[in-house]
Amino acid sequence: MGHNWRMTDLLADFDTDTLSYDGMVHRYYRLGSGPAVVVIAEIPGITPKVIEFARRVVEAGCTVYVPSLFGVDGAGKKPSAMVKALGTVCVSREFTVFATGKSSPVVLWLRELATRAHEECGGPGVGAVGMCVTGGFALAMAVDDRMLAPVLSQPSLPVAITPGRRRTIDISPADLDIVQARCENGLQVLGTRFHCDQMSPSGRFALLRNRLGTAFIGVELPGSTANPNVPGPPHSVLTEHLIDEPGQPTRDALDQVLAFFQQKLGVTTTGD
Repeated sequence: MGHNWRMTDLLADFDTDTLSYDGMVHRYYRLGSGPAVVVIAEIPGITPKVIEFARRVVEAGCTVYVPSLFGVDGAGKKPSAMVKALGTVCVSREFTVFATGKSSPVVLWLRELATRAHEECGGPGVGAVGMCVTGGFALAMAVDDRMLAPVLSQPSLPVAITPGRRRTIDISPADLDIVQARCENGLQVLGTRFHCDQMSPSGRFALLRNRLGTAFIGVELPGSTANPNVPGPPHSVLTEHLIDEPGQPTRDALDQVLAFFQQKLGVTTTGD
């Protein structure tokens, strides 16, 4: 492992295992039953809010696989943890932070995790959600026919430091061509972001609409709908900046993501 980890009470009921592939080794956590969804954490890692989101996916009738790619598992989102995790990502060969036109190498590991998850859970296929620096990973994972429900939440790579980079996303041209062809044959991709989010610029969604057409479902929320009690600009739609109350736009976005997983993975729900 290239990072620290610890088991906390928040993760105590998750099963844990490791997966080694192509020279990369990472721990992952598993919980639930039903078709598999890979929940890929944002910076600084598997925070309490990411765990809360994972539990919502379990409640929706799926099995979550939560890979530990950076940070301290179960720790809070402190500024020091943010800086440390971002530093790890920037120097790791597994992540493509600044380069354009490339899929991060860790996507190969994530595809293998999705393969294992599908073998263990069955069903028609798997889903995945990436957030922030991992947002584009779910898109790159969709070159595999097993990926039926890719969700991109505030995709933030490559770092949008120039106008051109604001209209790109961290996927290779060859991978994007494959995803586009799959979309022409029925695949849909869901994305969420806040309108004002400069880390996940609007040009990125414009690119996806241009390449994927109506197969890309872009959910863009006013910054005023973010949780005002969370410091910093609105960014994390499904976790930190979520207002988890019925009728709130961020809650509606969360419900849309969960319904997307249920629909694409054939989850049947029954009323009480």
